Amino acid sequence: MNQQENFLWKEDIPGGCHWSGIVRRGMTLRLTDANGGANAAVLFYNQEEKLERYNMADTLKSQHTFYLTKGHACHSDMGRIFCCITADTAGWNDTVCGLSDAELIRHKYGIARYQEHGNQMHRSGLDGMLIELGKWGLGMRDIVANINFFSKVAADATGELMFHAGNSKAADYIDLSFEMDTLVALSAAPHPLDIAESYQPSAVTLTLLVTPPEASAKCASIAENIRGLQNTQRFYARCGGEE
Repeated sequence: MNQQENFLWKEDIPGGCHWSGIVRRGMTLRLTDANGGANAAVLFYNQEEKLERYNMADTLKSQHTFYLTKGHACHSDMGRIFCCITADTAGWNDTVCGLSDAELIRHKYGIARYQEHGNQMHRSGLDGMLIELGKWGLGMRDIVANINFFSKVAADATGELMFHAGNSKAADYIDLSFEMDTLVALSAAPHPLDIAESYQPSAVTLTLLVTPPEASAKCASIAENIRGLQNTQRFYARCGGEE
């Protein structure tokens, strides 16, 4: 991908902070781990009808996987595709551990309120996500199982989930190439299973790029993804959008 030709905008999300916005189909949102050890908790919603949202169960079972990486697609609960992961230098993205909440953050890192600490306050993933969703008329009932980009969690021999510290290094990046006009909500708060002893989440840089031709070819090699992409094309044909 020629970033110079395709670059549209860039935004830095400080560790622990949050962001939301609409990413149009035909665009690629690049997530970059600024300092190493980032966690980017992300949810997707159909901009045309926000009751349609990311579905973890369908995404995993249709692609016979426990985690997401390059070549996988993110499915909606209506059998369509939000985006394809077209690049991933981190190699493993958690799909099952959800968001940190305020109680977990207090227990692990102590209390650091905005009144005393300003922008260095301790934010939870859930609180950040709710702030962003509130901007779009959504709330707690719209929180579903999210993706934790950059974070690796695997099961050991006993079935216990284990967090792998250092899975993502500084400058690692993930490209999400969108097939739908999508509301993206993101929190850069720590992963719920992060073993760090202090609250120091890494910043995440967002870059918007024009998706190059054939970027989603690997994603489209999986049968269920092919059907999902066809369903997505039909959705826009019914809506009068361009194919």
